[in-house]
Order: sequence, then structure tokens, then C-alpha cells
Amino acid sequence: MADVARIGGQIPARVFGGAGRVLARFVGDAGRLAMFVGDAVARLFSRPVRVLELAAQLDFIGARSIGVVALSAIFTGLVLTLQGYSVLVRFGSENLVGSLVALSLTRELAPVLTALMVTARAGSATAATIGNMAVTEQIDALRSLAIDPMNYLVAPRLVASIISLPVLTALFSLAGIAAALVFAVSVLGLDGLAFMANVRSSVKSNDVSVGLWKAVVFGALIAAIATFRGYEARGGAQGVGHATSRTVVETAVLILSGDYVMTALLF
Repeated sequence: MADVARIGGQIPARVFGGAGRVLARFVGDAGRLAMFVGDAVARLFSRPVRVLELAAQLDFIGARSIGVVALSAIFTGLVLTLQGYSVLVRFGSENLVGSLVALSLTRELAPVLTALMVTARAGSATAATIGNMAVTEQIDALRSLAIDPMNYLVAPRLVASIISLPVLTALFSLAGIAAALVFAVSVLGLDGLAFMANVRSSVKSNDVSVGLWKAVVFGALIAAIATFRGYEARGGAQGVGHATSRTVVETAVLILSGDYVMTALLF
């Protein structure tokens, strides 16, 4: 009985001890990330301005993501149209499919899915690139050459991501609505003029601005977490892989949770 009581007393201690370690690690990571981002933001206003590096990151994060973003938008618009029509037709409101698709994309799905696609394509690659530089001491080599790694590696990626995400989000919305229009007219037999009239009447400037502001925040999140995890990578190839996987998981979770918070605040 004494052994059972002792074991029973150890279980809560282990549970609370494990929870405490997780909380301490979370607080430590959050603090280091905040200091890292603050340092990166300060470098945005310092010289030299890395124009060529910024252009290269705009190409990598923005231009090279157009294909996957457009493809995702097309199929998202098709699914929304099909599912929305199957529900609205039961109530004789199938002409409102355009409003449903446009509002869903503009306010919620376009910024969230665009951010997730960019995270999977560019965020993971950014973490792997900087992580490889960290474990092979290339970042230390930059310092030895009097090149500020934050100014050279982090600041251009932060600015490029913040610029690219709203543009890609707008592209996602337009491509999704266009695909929905073509599908609704050619397959479902809806009136195209009525479809677009409902889109114009339902989508207001506030809806567009909400989606774009979300994209700005998500762009900052992607760049901050990807560069931070890459910068802190240690332990060779295994450490780089761990940093890359943490980047994708943490960014995706923060995008989804942040979307809820911003939707609740901007509703």
C-alpha cells in the first residue's frame, strides 16, 4: 500500500513537472523570438539597404509562389461553388453562390490558404537555408567580414514577405472568384451577370482590407519564425531538419489561431 501511495504521489508531480518545463520552454522561445524580431525591425532602418537581396527575396517568396497559389485558389473556388450551390439550392437561393464564394475567399480563405502555401514552399526553404548557414558557421563568417547577418539575411526576407503576402492574397481571391464564375456558368447553369452582380454588392472595401491586413500579419509571422528557427539551428543536418519542421508546424498553428483572433477583433 505504501508503494502504491508513493507511486500515486509521483504521477501528479511528473505531470506538473512536465507541464512546467513545456511552459518554461514556450516562454523562453517567445522571449527570444520577440528580441529577434525587434533586432530585425531595427535593422530595417540601418544602412546599407540591401536592395538586391530584397529583390531576390521578392522573387523567391512572391513571384515563385504565384503558381502554387493560383492553382490552390482555382480548386478552392471550385469546391466552394459546388458545396455552396448544393446547400443554397435547397432554399431557392442558388443565385447567392457568388456572394458566398467572394466573401469566404476575401475575408478568410484567401489570406489563410495563401499563408499556408507560402509557409510550405518558402518558409521551410528559408529556415533550411539559414539553418544550413548557421550549422556550417557561414553566419559567423559574415560577421568576420563585417557584414551584419540580421541586416543581410533577416531584414530583406521580412520586408519581402510582408510585401508579397497581400499581393498573393489578392491574386488568390481573384483566381478563386474567376474559377467559381466559370464553373457556375458552364457547369451549374447559373447566370454570369447575376453572379458578378452579387459579388459586387456583397463585397465591401472593409472586407478586402480585413483580408489584406491579415496577409500582412501572416507575412511577418512567416518570415520571423522561419528566420528565427533557421538562425537558432544547431547540430548539423538533423538540427536543420528539426528547425524546418518546427517552422512549418509553428507557423501553421499561429496562422490559424491568429486568424481567429483577428476575425474576432475585426468582425
